[in-house]
Amino acid sequence: MHVVIFGRPGCPYCVRAKQLSDQLTEKRDDFSYKYVDIYEEGITKADLEKTVGKPVETVPQIFIDKEHIGGCTDFEAYVRENGLL
Repeated sequence: MHVVIFGRPGCPYCVRAKQLSDQLTEKRDDFSYKYVDIYEEGITKADLEKTVGKPVETVPQIFIDKEHIGGCTDFEAYVRENGLL
């Protein structure tokens, strides 16, 4: 499973998503993730909307195996529901 997190500095939900991904990386051999700083990469909200396929109001925007899952709380729910931790 590969997760991509689009986030920004100073965002507490982005930090939570990264911390959860770090935990999953430590506990699972089949998990990896990439964090993309949208400011550092010059990614705009409009760019994210094209990638996500719908309006984007917040970050992080998280993809699991190239499928958009939503934000941090959606990611936490996915992990819980699928028994990943």
